[in-house]
Amino acid sequence: MAHLLYIEASPRKDRSVSIEVARAFLDGYRTAHPGDTIETIDLWHAKLPEFDGETINAKYAILMSKMHTDEQKAAWRPVEELIAQFKRADKYLVSLPMWNFGIPYKLKHYLDLLVQPGYTFSYTPMEGYRGLVTGKPVALVYARGGAYGAETGAQGYDFQTAYMNLVLQFIGFTDIRPIIVEPMLMAEVHDKVRIIAAARQQAEEMAKTF
Repeated sequence: MAHLLYIEASPRKDRSVSIEVARAFLDGYRTAHPGDTIETIDLWHAKLPEFDGETINAKYAILMSKMHTDEQKAAWRPVEELIAQFKRADKYLVSLPMWNFGIPYKLKHYLDLLVQPGYTFSYTPMEGYRGLVTGKPVALVYARGGAYGAETGAQGYDFQTAYMNLVLQFIGFTDIRPIIVEPMLMAEVHDKVRIIAAARQQAEEMAKTF
């Protein structure tokens, strides 16, 4: 029995295209994998610890191979719990809109908490950086108002997929499966319906063998 962690990064909920397509993925996944468990993190309601004060001091203590003070231990505990929750999963689904060519700040906050030395990556002079979250697939539903494919001439503006690929690969992911839903603001209504329907079908098919 596998455990799927679904990370939801849009605040628009029932109006969100990325969430709509992710729900189609989850419906297909439940049908194909009835014995698996699914856990959801809604980043707009999750209590993400601030990364300041004693929390950031605790990170630097790790980097400098120093023991944590009692204050640093207390501040670091929620970060460890968040990372443990993430690493417990066997598979991942992330749904996210494009904001200003990048990702929502809540997702950036979450990733800044997850990407920690000794937990999700390591470094040695001999090996360099090495990701520690390995052998697990991640599916990502990207919704964008415009179109940013190679044929559009706007590919250089897409820091959404570029950043997610970089961070996920940095912490060890190699099986990264994107579903791109675009252009949601620029398309005509009938085209939007067709694009979303195609993305939902792609998500359901992907979920069958995920």
